[in-house]
Amino acid sequence: MISTIAPPLSTSDAKPHDLIWTLSNAYVPAACLTLAAELGVADQIDEEQPTALETLAERHGVDPDALDRVLSLLAAHGIFARQGRAYAHTPASRLLRSDHPRSARAFPRMNGLPFVWQTFAHLDHSIRTGKPAIEMVDPGGLWAYLRDRPDEAQIFMQAMSAKALGDVPAILDRYDFQRFERIADVGGGRGHLLAAILESAPASHGILFDLPAVIESLDIQHERLTPWPGDFFVGPLPAADCYVLMEILHDWPDEQCIAILRSLRAACPSGAKLLVIEDILSERGRDAQGHNLDVLMLAVTGGRERTPGEFDELFNQTGFGPSRVIETDSRLRLVETTAR
Repeated sequence: MISTIAPPLSTSDAKPHDLIWTLSNAYVPAACLTLAAELGVADQIDEEQPTALETLAERHGVDPDALDRVLSLLAAHGIFARQGRAYAHTPASRLLRSDHPRSARAFPRMNGLPFVWQTFAHLDHSIRTGKPAIEMVDPGGLWAYLRDRPDEAQIFMQAMSAKALGDVPAILDRYDFQRFERIADVGGGRGHLLAAILESAPASHGILFDLPAVIESLDIQHERLTPWPGDFFVGPLPAADCYVLMEILHDWPDEQCIAILRSLRAACPSGAKLLVIEDILSERGRDAQGHNLDVLMLAVTGGRERTPGEFDELFNQTGFGPSRVIETDSRLRLVETTAR
């Protein structure tokens, strides 16, 4: 019989005491998810039928009772399904498989890396100074930390790619890229978004702009995709009639965002579209997920999540017009503006 453990309490209807308890202990399921992802438990669960607990424990060389307790907690949150002394997949746990086309396994693995836990142990540094807490882990910040630790950097890049792959369908469903001849993905990383855009826009040409080290390591090939190494703070950027910035600006405080946007505006013709894709904060109402990410940016990068009005302030200073917000079926929203 499938476990009848109640689903996790929703914070929107929780009693005050339960709300405090739930948030205070949120690190426990997060740690369990990281552990399951690191072990690769999902890869060992059969797709067709439940896999016995003892089999899983033997394969991973762990204690069966302890593993059962960890997986039971995850099952209570909808990740894995407990069936007696065995576990089966759910739609969420399948995303933890390494061979899933939109595998998200790297994301909880990244959140278990030392820099994440150590950074949030120093969150008081951000509160007192307004600066990233990661400075207490590495004075050079996140990018310097990862540069010196290639193994952790690889997991970080895999996590970013996994997150992007999960969001791409919702973006393509709500925005028509076919009207553009040249589309530049600025800070586009491994090129997953741009490759998907080009598949949806068969007459368009794509330019993938990122740091030279990223471009040199690319393994993606597409006949209509041109890699372009550079630095978006100093340019020059390529000319295009549509520019995409997916989860780039939220990494930076306003001063650096203005530098990026001015560099981009110097390259683009008047009338070109700029599409910013991020977890846009709502001007009204609660947005727990958005504010969660906002504090993450505060601690780890020194950036922030922004409201549509805050984006318009940046656009107004850098040669772009008023924006419009486009909703999607994912946590991300699209902010479209036009070069004046």
